[in-house]
Amino acid sequence: MVAFYRNRFAEQVLRSWSSDGGRSWSAPEPTELPNNNSSIQAAPLSGGRIGIVYNHSNASMSTDRRLSLYDEIEAEDGQGAVAPAAVEPQNKGRRAVWGVPRAPLSLSISTDGGRTFTARRDLDTGDGYCLTNNSKDALNREYSYPSIVEGPGGALHIAYTYYRRAIKYVRLEG
Repeated sequence: MVAFYRNRFAEQVLRSWSSDGGRSWSAPEPTELPNNNSSIQAAPLSGGRIGIVYNHSNASMSTDRRLSLYDEIEAEDGQGAVAPAAVEPQNKGRRAVWGVPRAPLSLSISTDGGRTFTARRDLDTGDGYCLTNNSKDALNREYSYPSIVEGPGGALHIAYTYYRRAIKYVRLEG
């Protein structure tokens, strides 16, 4: 079994393995896929392949940063609702990275059980601006929170948030 994780430090998609039916797992290790601390989703596909939908960007590709994902939302008392991220001793003083553009949204395919992802297709491109949660005025232009499933006949069905205003659906024939 294989599992994939986003990386709060906006570096790479992480992967871990289980050879005992999920009772124990290896320590997460980086894949070659970049990650911007945004959600990812992987799914088993026909022929033993694995498909993963993610933003093909990370902190090394952008200097955009924000305090947290919700740093501009105010609490009822008018104060910021989210405090700065705590430094985690187990992570050597590193803090979570937020604000790296959430674009492009890409699909990558692995044919070797998730060890490598050789085929990549961008599903949506743009600037992926996410330094604000203001989607009402179309200031937030991210593609995020993807979902993927393979349907009958091998078609891939992918849905994701589009500018945090709508859900976009993409169908790719198998």
